Amino acid sequence: MKLLIIVVVILGVVAVAQLARVYEQTKVLRKNREEEISFADNKFNAFLWLVWMIVFFGFSTYLMVKYGKTLPKSASLHGEQLDLLLDVNMVIVVAVFFIVNFMLFFFAYKYYYREDRKVVFLAHDNKLELIWTIVPSIVLAFIIIYGLQTWNEVTGQPEGDYMAGDYLKVELTSEQFQWSVRYPGQDKVFGAVNVNAINESAGNYLGIITHGGRDLHLDEIDGKIEKLEAELKANQSSWPQSKIEAQVDKIKRTKRHKQRLNGLKPVDQFGIDTWSAGGDDIIITNKPMHLPVDTLIEFNFRSKDVIHSAYMPHFRAQMNTVPGVPTRFKMRPTITTAEMREILDDPEFDYILLCNKICGASHYNMWIPIVVETREEYDAWMAAQATFIVAPEVQVPVAAADPAVIGENAESDTIPVGTAEH
Repeated sequence: MKLLIIVVVILGVVAVAQLARVYEQTKVLRKNREEEISFADNKFNAFLWLVWMIVFFGFSTYLMVKYGKTLPKSASLHGEQLDLLLDVNMVIVVAVFFIVNFMLFFFAYKYYYREDRKVVFLAHDNKLELIWTIVPSIVLAFIIIYGLQTWNEVTGQPEGDYMAGDYLKVELTSEQFQWSVRYPGQDKVFGAVNVNAINESAGNYLGIITHGGRDLHLDEIDGKIEKLEAELKANQSSWPQSKIEAQVDKIKRTKRHKQRLNGLKPVDQFGIDTWSAGGDDIIITNKPMHLPVDTLIEFNFRSKDVIHSAYMPHFRAQMNTVPGVPTRFKMRPTITTAEMREILDDPEFDYILLCNKICGASHYNMWIPIVVETREEYDAWMAAQATFIVAPEVQVPVAAADPAVIGENAESDTIPVGTAEH
């Protein structure tokens, strides 16, 4: 069947080409110059414009009806608002599309060249200028104001008292090429984070600042500085000048790192020291993100390397994650994963979080499932997760410390990284 379609298309192109050649030959036989267009040709071309308008509008309408609704069912409260915003914009765009194209095609049909018709030259018309300036301005102002109002509702401060449990907070950290999801622990407060506190040797990949973790990191830096200085002293007479300068620069950079780490100060949030608050944070890396249904959630976004984009298509949620610039939006899931599987009649369906910025070679692999469940199921799942610090020792899950096991179930496996100070 496909081969037959291809053959028909090829034959159609050949037939059109041959007809064009016949037309050219008839003009030669009639001794007409190329720029001489007869009244019959003009009228016929005008008629073809009218025919093409009908065909064009017919196919456009068919495509809009058949493929116009490509988005999946919205699974969040604000997603319904965004869908309405998109529908309103599409109505305006489609109306302008039909009006403008109708005028183009109809005027080409109506005002084709005739010898007995004289063109009227209109140099300027104030009314016409006002109409095509004011009307689009009003429409665009409506689109912009409506869009900004919806956007502010999505990105504004969540309603209610956070500490009273009116909404939840979830932090997403992006890096090439994985997502880390952080939940606050029982104190409901995220531990402070800083890029200078990232200590991969201790498994602190997010830079969560704790009293014991900071002291451990400073001890490691002191040891690194001592080692670099000893190497420089022992090899200063044998190393070339370029290597000596590189070693001196490395020592300076390591000392600056120590200075920046020493400059960090604890932050008081909701009456809690955030250097202690990070101990009970829950970190999930490259595993499904769990969310409770019918609960307002404030997402906070960070990036460790380049610009990524957190995109949750079923919730109509997307936000860029920018290095050094925290971003956020809020969302209220309304349909659980189990309910959506029934709606779609697809037992394998999962909501997804993916990166919507081309961020590197493995960008395509930067996604995780999202599990939306009842509050009871969510609370039970949270209770089973390991915390960043397990008192009395500062410990982190093996899954967060060893990239080789990231994504595996390692809630009970931990490695010590220092002493907690709560």
